[in-house]
Amino acid sequence: MEPEKFQETFIRLEGEVRKIIVGHDDIIRKVLIAFFAGGHVLLEGVPGLGKTLLVKTLSHALGISFKRIQFTPDLMPSDIVGTQVLAESNGRREFQFKQGPIFAHVVLADEINRATPKTQSAVLEAMEEKQVTVFGESHTLQSPFMVLATQNPIELEGTYPLPEAQLDRFFFKLLVMSPTPSELREILKRTTGTDVAKMDKVLPEDGGKLIKEMKELLRQVLIAPPIEDYVVRLVYATQPQNGAVNAPVKQYLRFGSSPRGAQSVILGAKGNALAEGRVHVSYEDVEKILYPALRHRIILNFQAEAENVTADQIMAEVVKQVQRN
Repeated sequence: MEPEKFQETFIRLEGEVRKIIVGHDDIIRKVLIAFFAGGHVLLEGVPGLGKTLLVKTLSHALGISFKRIQFTPDLMPSDIVGTQVLAESNGRREFQFKQGPIFAHVVLADEINRATPKTQSAVLEAMEEKQVTVFGESHTLQSPFMVLATQNPIELEGTYPLPEAQLDRFFFKLLVMSPTPSELREILKRTTGTDVAKMDKVLPEDGGKLIKEMKELLRQVLIAPPIEDYVVRLVYATQPQNGAVNAPVKQYLRFGSSPRGAQSVILGAKGNALAEGRVHVSYEDVEKILYPALRHRIILNFQAEAENVTADQIMAEVVKQVQRN
């Protein structure tokens, strides 16, 4: 695939999603980058900001299957991955596997932090291994496969913080903000009138082949050694045990980013470069991707929470400290 074809398809996908979604342009782009990089996305924001609609719209534009799981405190792991049911066939009774809603190309885990940790962990194997295990038998998920999870801010009642191990498996964590007055007016215009926006599928019937080619091209994007070293130094600077880190990191962090954070930064930067029509990664690509790739991977301590220090504030200090080559 030619880079121009990637950019053309990417921009068309963005355009189709924007027919339905007002604002959130940066979030739309980063969700698409994560999709073609093979990652999963966590969307955080208060209810009613269009997170669920964004995911449904994206899957429709891609023309791939979509399932929604509403996470609640009484949701069980078997409600997600499926279970064995007793069925009768040719006069014999035998157990057959009934697939759960996790068996789709795009899975919306809606309000994932409303469910208990036991149920949240049921998504873990699916996200990492692209398979689920039921009664000792493994079942491969469809390809491509992406989990888009939404969560309410932790300070809302009735929520359970996601385990660090599961957070680390999300490629990006994106913060969904409230619309501006002009965006709110456009939302009202689109949703309270008689005109209903219609969107088209961007990918052809054999879209799976095109998606595979786009994913392969993304990994072929060039990154110069100095930029790769810049990513390494940025991620290493989030480690509190690193003697050279700045004061805020030592003061407010329990743990820094895992190696997955560096992988997400580089793959995300490659996707951003292709979306902008380039076949090489720039420092600007890295810095655009840095916050969504690392904000959920650096673990704040109690002092940071008590003083309302955010992960983004820590990341800003890290970027100031680490110089480009």
